[in-house]
Amino acid sequence: MTTTNAGERIAFIGLGTMGQPMARRLAEAGHALSLFDIDAAVVQRLAQEFGATAATSPVEAAKGASIVITMLPSSKEVDATILGVAGAPGVPGAPGVLSVLAPGSFVIDMSSSDPMRTRALAETVAKAGSTLVDAPVSGAVRRARDGTLSIMIGGAEASLERLRTVLSAMGTQIFHVGADGAGHAMKALNNYVSAAALVATVEALHVGEKFGIDPAVMTKVFNASTGKNNTTENKVAQFMLSGKYDSGFLLALMAKDVGIAIGLAETLGIDAPMGHVCADLWREAAAGSPRTTDHTEMYHLLRD
Repeated sequence: MTTTNAGERIAFIGLGTMGQPMARRLAEAGHALSLFDIDAAVVQRLAQEFGATAATSPVEAAKGASIVITMLPSSKEVDATILGVAGAPGVPGAPGVLSVLAPGSFVIDMSSSDPMRTRALAETVAKAGSTLVDAPVSGAVRRARDGTLSIMIGGAEASLERLRTVLSAMGTQIFHVGADGAGHAMKALNNYVSAAALVATVEALHVGEKFGIDPAVMTKVFNASTGKNNTTENKVAQFMLSGKYDSGFLLALMAKDVGIAIGLAETLGIDAPMGHVCADLWREAAAGSPRTTDHTEMYHLLRD
């Protein structure tokens, strides 16, 4: 099957911390973009910078586009964007992107969504004559800027091949992990493993420091030993011990993703005792912190 040609029109919806550099990579690859975000000033700035079209609604962005990319906080926002928002009794609701998509179009949901809701949404999109592919990412802001994200694909392999050129502009490691929703399941499970390792690392650092071991020295030892993980390599020195706490991934989003992973386990009848403890820790930390708290602040939150 042929891949997407550069210059094909793409609607990009959701221009937050990750969405902005991802959209920039697509523009640099020569794709024609139509942009929408709830922050109109961001839309105008990026449209001018990219030579893109600024839209005032998701539906306006999607008109004439053969591919719609969503990079939104959760399934709630994705469903509302694609399907529309129902109005109060007697009051018309806002239409969704699906109302203007031509048959054969694609929706790529790159958000961290609920895999069960993704399956349901994929069925609805298919009935309307289009295809939804879930394609969440991993790698944080730095790799979004570099275009080296890892992308986890749920959906038909033929859809991946059709969209590979677009996806390759944003990521260098593209994995087809299964059918509809599998990408979102993989993302949530990946973040659960990452979150659990972060908590274990932080607890070990606090215990060692109390005993008299320098956390910086401990981190070097971890990275030369079997305790090495993503947190010890890429977060402790850079964002925790430095006091910067600005990795670009919110604590609330990590709590949400861990919750999705453990919710999936419950739905499938899988007992995950460690997962429940981990989810509770992240939920409690998120509930007691400002929305803008970076997830690396768990370093001082758990100590305090």
